[in-house]
Amino acid sequence: MADLRDAEIIIIGGGIVGCSVAYQLARMGKKDVLLIEKNGLTQGSTWHAAGLVGQLRSSRNLTRVLQKSVEIYGRLEAETGQVVDWKQVGSLRLACSDERMLELKRASSMAKSFGLELQMLSPKQAQDLFPIMSTEDVLGAAFIPTDGYVDPSSVTQAFAKGARDNGAEIVQGVKVLDIIVENRRVKELITDHGTVKCDVVVNAAGFWSRDLALKAGVKSPAVALEHQYIITDPIPGVPDNMPGMRDPDHLIYYKPEVRGIAIGGWEPNTVSFGENGIPEPFAQELLPENFDRFEQLAINAGKRTPIVNEVGIRQMINGPIPWSADEGFILGWAPEVDNFFSATGISIGIAAAGGVGQMVAEWIIEGEPSIDLWPFDIRRFNDHHNEKSFLYPRTIESYGKTYYVHFPGEEHESARNIRQSPIYDVLKEHGASYGSKAGWERPNFFIPKGEKLDETLTFRRPNWFGRVAEEHKAVRERVALIDQSSFSKFRISGAGALKALQGLAVSDMDKEPGKIIYTQFLNPRGGIEADLTITRSGEDDFYLVTGSAFGVHDRCWIEGHIPGDGSVVIEDLTEVNGVINLCGPDARNVLGKVTDDDVSNGALPFATFKHIKIAGHPVRAQRIGYVGELGWELHMEKPHMLPVYQALAAAGKDFGIANVGYRAIDTLRMEKGYLYWSTDITPDYNPYEAGLSFRVNMKKGDFIGRDALERIRNEGVTRKLQFFTLDGEAAIYGSEPIMRDGKVLEVTTSANFGHTIGKPMVFGYLPVGECEHNDFQIEAFGEVFQATRHDGPLYDPKMERLKA
Repeated sequence: MADLRDAEIIIIGGGIVGCSVAYQLARMGKKDVLLIEKNGLTQGSTWHAAGLVGQLRSSRNLTRVLQKSVEIYGRLEAETGQVVDWKQVGSLRLACSDERMLELKRASSMAKSFGLELQMLSPKQAQDLFPIMSTEDVLGAAFIPTDGYVDPSSVTQAFAKGARDNGAEIVQGVKVLDIIVENRRVKELITDHGTVKCDVVVNAAGFWSRDLALKAGVKSPAVALEHQYIITDPIPGVPDNMPGMRDPDHLIYYKPEVRGIAIGGWEPNTVSFGENGIPEPFAQELLPENFDRFEQLAINAGKRTPIVNEVGIRQMINGPIPWSADEGFILGWAPEVDNFFSATGISIGIAAAGGVGQMVAEWIIEGEPSIDLWPFDIRRFNDHHNEKSFLYPRTIESYGKTYYVHFPGEEHESARNIRQSPIYDVLKEHGASYGSKAGWERPNFFIPKGEKLDETLTFRRPNWFGRVAEEHKAVRERVALIDQSSFSKFRISGAGALKALQGLAVSDMDKEPGKIIYTQFLNPRGGIEADLTITRSGEDDFYLVTGSAFGVHDRCWIEGHIPGDGSVVIEDLTEVNGVINLCGPDARNVLGKVTDDDVSNGALPFATFKHIKIAGHPVRAQRIGYVGELGWELHMEKPHMLPVYQALAAAGKDFGIANVGYRAIDTLRMEKGYLYWSTDITPDYNPYEAGLSFRVNMKKGDFIGRDALERIRNEGVTRKLQFFTLDGEAAIYGSEPIMRDGKVLEVTTSANFGHTIGKPMVFGYLPVGECEHNDFQIEAFGEVFQATRHDGPLYDPKMERLKA
């Protein structure tokens, strides 16, 4: 073992992800990189992984990350001279049910939009590629020819060699005992071989990462779960180029081995490992075999590949693998410590490591990755995600559902009721069907008393379609109440508050108190990092509202760009204030019955707020909304919520007031042309592309992203966000290819049914040259639908109803 030394960047963990990060950092010019591993390289979960590499996922950007892995694995051996045993033989995915067949057809359409080749095959064609399979109950299959499998240990060693060749240092047999943090920065790492200092720490410790992160006061919600597979004795007649295969309806996967075949799966009753701490020492070790738990998979494998009933089992492997709180990767700068970077929680580490290593290196060196990675950003998590009472039930549930058909609208069953609104029980009595977001229980829709509704999930028109249509109609034609307490809410105050917000927001924040400003925060490239409303409550006092899942992200963005001299104070009011949205053409009539304050259009116009009383309770009435109708977001301290709700409900009875859920919000906001951050607008898109130039004030002075916007404005954009309606009853959910004359142009960002316009609708970006055309096609589940492009919002484009 070499002597430890200080380094600019220290990576903790020598699995495939840590070695990939070291390789990419060194390859991109960072020579002062030190990787420390407490045991030996690959020891943990890498060495016993099966090694399948599949690319297609429901997320476009995750697919792009996995495509980068395939590209890297294809060149790594030639570049490093280290054998990686990459077999690009393709992969099969079988469908043995009607719903699974629809899932494959949807995957085929998405692959087309992602630029990934996918072939739909008959059962016989699948069998030709995988001769040992039975076609019993197989309806069809999907084949991706550029997928494959790789030897995990070999590719990890190749990354390590490439890292060393480019100047990085790797030290094995060194354990981090503690992490010393001062002033929000890691000062030094205390190891069993001495103390080292660094500018950046990368946590790539796999299933040890949660405990390691806690040493620095960082929450990294990933745990270890047991995962099993068997390796059979040699099977005669298996072709050398046989692809990997997944049979998700039977919960199993196959990977050809040099001698035999590996068969594993995702059973619904796995168990956790190390819940009370990973036992020491634990390195290149396996866990006790559990044949009883594997039996369900073995029976299914015997059905799909009868030959395995005739050959012996050479080995059963039961090893721990990392699993995050929501099954996604955990990447990015920690909210709690400025120089602590997470690269962990990656359950598909072999498939993802190549692309993840490149994204992490870009993020550290260039300040951001070249692909928007919000679904994997550590800032998506809240405190409850790192609690064991949440982590273990949720991860075991999601593990067991890995191969389930994942329908739109799917909700988790475990670890629920973490955060509730004060009117949760009342809305439950009114028939609320709850979903979960950022730990909050939120009504998706309401089922009237006495009405039965089968909530079975499907790819086609769901059974709640009619309920959502009624709620949509109530907002458009009468009046509605929506519990939006899950909004993330912050007070930003202090002598430096205005200056700080002026430097962050694209809009002019120097408005008179009482004004509500809808605005965006940008990154230096001009990409949209946040989409929110900010109300000026006083000269040095602002009230910020953003999405339920974006609070940690947006707060971190603000904290990272304000002075640390105390001139700006950020107070999180998310758990303090509740929100009731009163909206619809009769909203003013209802509000007028419960308040003595003047809420006329003259006294309280659109995009303003005032403090009023409702039934004697203090309320912050914000004339803003997300559904495109006259309305107010009524913010109040939580003890006031129940009586305010009851007063509004009673006053609205004569107007046919209705309770409305979040599924209707989405249909309403899309008709109005309102955008959703993380799908329609992301760090990959700028305001000029997204049709938000009206929010940009280039005359107010400097702000983050201004130089980029100046350049974009002068050069012109190459794409623009467009609104479309579809002919026919298309089942659309986003990520469908947008085509004209059969050529794929782009991909949809949002999709739903417009109950006022009576048609399916989608958003999506188009090359500027295509925006002169109106006739397009959208492909969904393999079926092509005619689509019409519209020049603006589909509903109330002049905002007459909103400003009534």
